[in-house]
Amino acid sequence: MDFLKSISERAKSDMKTIVLPETEDIRTIKAAAMVQEQGLANIVLVGDEAKVKELAGDLDISKCRIVNPATYEKTADYANAFYELRKSKGMTPEKAQETMQDYVYFATMMVKMGEADGMVSGACHSTANTVRPALQILKTKPGTSMVSSFFIMCVPNCEFGHEGTFAFSDCGLVENPDDQGLADIAIESAASFRQLVGAEPIVSMMSYSTYGSAHSELIEKVVRATAIAKEKAPSLLLDGELQADASIVPSVGQSKAPGSPVAGHANVLVFPDLNAGNIGYKLVQRLAKAEAYGPILQGIARPVNDLSRGCSAEDIVGVVAITAVQAQ
Repeated sequence: MDFLKSISERAKSDMKTIVLPETEDIRTIKAAAMVQEQGLANIVLVGDEAKVKELAGDLDISKCRIVNPATYEKTADYANAFYELRKSKGMTPEKAQETMQDYVYFATMMVKMGEADGMVSGACHSTANTVRPALQILKTKPGTSMVSSFFIMCVPNCEFGHEGTFAFSDCGLVENPDDQGLADIAIESAASFRQLVGAEPIVSMMSYSTYGSAHSELIEKVVRATAIAKEKAPSLLLDGELQADASIVPSVGQSKAPGSPVAGHANVLVFPDLNAGNIGYKLVQRLAKAEAYGPILQGIARPVNDLSRGCSAEDIVGVVAITAVQAQ
């Protein structure tokens, strides 16, 4: 069963409520109609009901709940809760009321207040405009120092990873994590892989060196991160530093890192920085014709996911299904 089909079946089995704030974009409306038709999640659309229905035209969004911050009876409660969260940062009650008219902030507040289980945004907003409200309102998960991202990569006709499926991290958000940050990314990515793929994570801390075959500050960061991650998550199958071929090819892993429990078998690949991660996932996507699902966010206290601004309605449906499973 392919990854997205498996995710869709799981989303249907325990339906969650996902809020979509970008109702001025027809892709969001199309996606909402498709999600409802397929029974993947309950959808809340943030916006003016008349405008949303006018944009929808013949699309069936009758089962979607439409909430307008300008008229919603709980908007004042949301504004007050947001003010309490942010008053130490200079927030005023008036500014909080104004902020709740921003659909992305309002949608994030719906998640905070338990009226939705997760949010998907980014079709017409930058990553920063999706992540900033999430950090201000939902904050990071306990025990995690940062929000990061990962891609699920499904490589056709591939004997490596978990039946050709990998998590690549971080390829979309954290530019140059320090050793502590890199360790957190590795631990979070392992949990994300287990949750979404349903397989045991085997984590490689990747570098251009394997087990000290070269020496530099770039490599030392990965070595330190590996040690920190092993200390924080001793039960995790994690090793490094390992080159890419030593990470995934059994014969190379055996040759370059004999005795490593990870070498040659990794399915979670942790890149040392965003340069390496972003280049790596795009090369695999294009050259190996892999399906790339992401960037999926991790480390936020409740599920929030970002979209590419070039996304299709079908892409949004896929991210909604992933977010719903994260919320389970």
